[in-house]
Amino acid sequence: MCLALAGVQPAWSQTDKPAKATSGKSNEKITLNFANAEIESVARTLATLSGHNVVVDPRVKGTMNLVSTVPVVPAQALRLFASQLRTQGFALVESSGLYTVVPEAEAKMQSGAVNAGNAPLGGGQIVTQIFKLNHESANNLVAVLRPLISPNNTINVNPGTNALVITDYADNLQRLGRIVAALDVANATGVEVIRLQHSLASDMASLVQKLIDSGAANVPAAAGQTDNGYKTTLVAEPRTNSLIVRAANPARVSLVRTLIEQLDQPSANNNGSAGNIYVVYLKNADATKLAGTLRAAMVADGRSGASTLTSAPNSPPAAMSGGASSSAPAQASTGGQIQADPATNSLIITAPEPQYRQLRAVIDKLDQRRAQVFVESLIAEVSADKAAEFGVQWMSGTGTGGNTVGLLGTNFSVGGTNLLSLAANAAAGKVTASTGFNIGIGERRDGALVLGALARFLQTNGDANVLSTPNLLTLDNEEAKIVIGQNVPFVTGQYTNNNSSGGTVNPFQTIERKDVGLTLRVKPQISENGTVKLQIYQEVSRLDSASLSSATGLITNKRSIESSVLVEDGSIVVLGGLLQDDFGNSQEKVPGLGDLPFVGNLFKSESRTRKKTNLMVFLRPVVMRDAAATDSLSNNRYDLMRGTQSDSQPLPNGAVPVTGAPVMPELPKR
Repeated sequence: MCLALAGVQPAWSQTDKPAKATSGKSNEKITLNFANAEIESVARTLATLSGHNVVVDPRVKGTMNLVSTVPVVPAQALRLFASQLRTQGFALVESSGLYTVVPEAEAKMQSGAVNAGNAPLGGGQIVTQIFKLNHESANNLVAVLRPLISPNNTINVNPGTNALVITDYADNLQRLGRIVAALDVANATGVEVIRLQHSLASDMASLVQKLIDSGAANVPAAAGQTDNGYKTTLVAEPRTNSLIVRAANPARVSLVRTLIEQLDQPSANNNGSAGNIYVVYLKNADATKLAGTLRAAMVADGRSGASTLTSAPNSPPAAMSGGASSSAPAQASTGGQIQADPATNSLIITAPEPQYRQLRAVIDKLDQRRAQVFVESLIAEVSADKAAEFGVQWMSGTGTGGNTVGLLGTNFSVGGTNLLSLAANAAAGKVTASTGFNIGIGERRDGALVLGALARFLQTNGDANVLSTPNLLTLDNEEAKIVIGQNVPFVTGQYTNNNSSGGTVNPFQTIERKDVGLTLRVKPQISENGTVKLQIYQEVSRLDSASLSSATGLITNKRSIESSVLVEDGSIVVLGGLLQDDFGNSQEKVPGLGDLPFVGNLFKSESRTRKKTNLMVFLRPVVMRDAAATDSLSNNRYDLMRGTQSDSQPLPNGAVPVTGAPVMPELPKR
């Protein structure tokens, strides 16, 4: 009845009976023969035969042809139905026993099956499969698998677990699973240790690495192996004189081993006796100092061959000759198994090969790039001066002409010029009043001006803010010094000879020049944990302006700090300073009368001063362990000075056509 209503003629197999709609059996075979049948009708028929519920989305419209040449069970009929739907842009999705026919683009949103292990068995269902990768990166496989997945389905990456999440048809996921398994293999071999018999591991590692990286020794990967451009890595192990190798595949490891075997050959003159001569070029250490250190270590180790360890005639001991300062003449040190050639900064070692390898291991550890320390010093000084003066002087006399029969008044020295001196200068026509506000009262006597009273008021304020920031860059454990100032002559002695017969005078002076200004001397020492120990001497000196015209000589104001401190890398530490507060009060008055309220000001003169000085010295060391840090700091300070010069350009002026102050050139781009 269902087939008649649907208008289709399914053909049952001759050997099997047709399945009844209500039987619920799923093992009876049927033969499908649908021609131009509505999709919804075919879905209802297969639902009746298989005993499953099949729902058709209203958006699914059209007809289909579904034919099976051999009888199939209902479950296989459903798979054939799903395959035919895929060719028409639809999909059959199963979730909790319910089958739904939906557009293919919507299938990935309704798929309920999720597998995290092996790929599911083949079928027309859309499922989600999680592939966990062990060796290959999930991001690298996306570009390989994306073209193999249906356009309406998805592939995603979970970077946290290095897994692929793919939603597609089950039969296609089986194929993708085989591809992932073939690609998810180790791209690099295990670690191989190759022991050397004659060569030095550090020299061999650099030589073989250059050959491998240059491409001259590249070989294609063996069949069934992947390379993916994995870089061959060689590491020298000085203690056992071995090379540690890791390559992309066994073929590359075999190539490296072959190169090492060809290069690890005994020297032509290596007969096991003393007399072998080796030259080691140093990269960072000083050859003269390092030679002395190595000779001292060999003497302490009790090596044989005293004749080779003794110094040349008329030369210092070997252990001391290497400790000579860098100011020594650039001559090769003689004597001993280890000699230094300052011209090429290299060591000449005369020793058997086993002993040379031991020395070379020590040289490689000592010949390391030394860190540098950039020391920023900050000297801040703030001072404030205040002064106030007040005084009244008056004088009265009686008489006529040049006779004075009486004198009454006050005369004080506090507050500058006193009354009598000012009156005498006024009578002579030379008035030199004191600084400040002056009020004077006088009269003319016999044509001359006579000053009778003087009142003076004065208040001064002086502020100073001085900031100095000397900077210094030096190597670890090396002393450096910077001086910014003037070289001033100081007279230390003089002699005058005026006893010559001609009456001429021959003066003679001895002069000593000294630096006056800012001096910073520092010696840093970096510890392993980054703490910097600093031995510091800092001095700020200047000439006293009051002594410039003094006959007794110049006076220097000096402030210095000498200390040893521990500072963390990049931290700021205060070295010391001065907090000074001076107060002065000078007063002259007439006893008794000067103490009267208000009226007493006519009988006294007073001066008060206060000077407050705050001086602090700060320091900040910055450790620079590589060239990149040094370049970054240098470029930053270079750009700072260049920007300051650019901002200080003179404005254009037609009357003064000379323009264009010099500016530092722009740094080249790397």
